[in-house]
Amino acid sequence: MTRPGRMRVAAVIVRDGCVLMVRERGKGPSGLHDGPEYWTLPGGGMEPGEDPEEAVRREVAEETGLRALEVRYAYEAPYPSGWTSCFRVEVAPGEPRLGVDGDLACACPRMVGLRWVPLARTGPDGPYMVPTLLSAVPE
Repeated sequence: MTRPGRMRVAAVIVRDGCVLMVRERGKGPSGLHDGPEYWTLPGGGMEPGEDPEEAVRREVAEETGLRALEVRYAYEAPYPSGWTSCFRVEVAPGEPRLGVDGDLACACPRMVGLRWVPLARTGPDGPYMVPTLLSAVPE
C-alpha cells in the first residue's frame, strides 16, 4: 500500500525477552526538544533512493551503535509521524550506545536514552507483544 509523506522504518531488536527502545523528547512550546518524553523503537525516515532494509540498517547504526546482521519485514504500525514499516532485526553482539541526531535544526538532543524493555506475552504460551510507542517504561 502506498502512503503519502516520507516513508518511515523501525527496528524490532529482541534480546533475552526484551526489546530495545529509544527514549526521545518531543518538541515543547519553545520549539526545542524539551517537551514530553516517550519511548519508541529505533528508526526514522527513509532517505531518497534508499530501500527500506538499507534505511533500517542505517537507523539502527545511528541510534544504537549496533550493526544489523539480518533484517526481515514484520508489520506496519501507525506512528504520530506517519505509518511505519517495522522490521525484525538481528544485531551483532555488543551493547547498544545512544546515538546523536544529526538532522535536527536545533542543538538540543532529541534522543536521551536507551533501554531493554521486557516484552509481555499474549498468554502463557502465546506470542510476545511488541510495543511501538510508550509514554513510560517499567523501572
